[in-house]
Amino acid sequence: MRLDKFLAQSSIGRRKDVRLYIKDGMVKVNEESILEPSTEINELTDVIKYNEKIVKYVEKVYYMFNKPAGCVTATRDKDFKTVFDYFTDVNTNGLFHVGRLDKDTEGLLLLTNDGDFEHHLMHPENHMEKTYFLWAFGTIDDEKIKQLESGLYIGKNEPITKPAKFNLYKQGGYKEFKEQIPVKLLNNIDSEKYNQPVIGAYLTISEGRKHQVKRMLKAVGCYVVYLERVAIGNVKLDKALGRGQYRELSALEVESLMES
Repeated sequence: MRLDKFLAQSSIGRRKDVRLYIKDGMVKVNEESILEPSTEINELTDVIKYNEKIVKYVEKVYYMFNKPAGCVTATRDKDFKTVFDYFTDVNTNGLFHVGRLDKDTEGLLLLTNDGDFEHHLMHPENHMEKTYFLWAFGTIDDEKIKQLESGLYIGKNEPITKPAKFNLYKQGGYKEFKEQIPVKLLNNIDSEKYNQPVIGAYLTISEGRKHQVKRMLKAVGCYVVYLERVAIGNVKLDKALGRGQYRELSALEVESLMES
């Protein structure tokens, strides 16, 4: 195993960080200082030290988390609950989130201690697809769908969005669907909007720009009031998981994501 991979997998830091540690002379293999991150080591028999402390091999772990609205995707926060606050019965040392979800966005979030896994899923060239379900005020037609799917401008000095997939779920008046939109949103919706048009839809994108889904819908005249990530690649959010619950990914799910 490569030395930088071993250190990243052993929760010393992400791959880009541990490479710097190695080049700065902070790592020893069998008491010999090693400066090359690609050095091959035996993770079971070699003695690896970082800052003069022995580093023990850590097994890779992968979690699927059903993120509730209201918590932030961060290790710690002074004002809000974080996603890690829900992991009360596992050792979160070295665990990090793969990408992030906005505070008010719910759904599928992956956490791991495997830097290679994160790198594969997050690298822009891999075009990892992410599917979201949304409710939004506004109307949709063929022309707007074409814009969303072929690409559109969502911000000054930003390139056009990459091709996306849009699937309309429902369209009609808000009062028709208010029972289906999460109840906690009702307090935030003005009574004047009860007769406004609403759409429910699925949008699949392969980028991760800030507030991208909301900005894409805004660009075609729709205002997102609810957003949930329901899939990453071929892995779908487990419907058996309640908000704030998690489980380990299966070997098949990990393999599917790495092959995507």
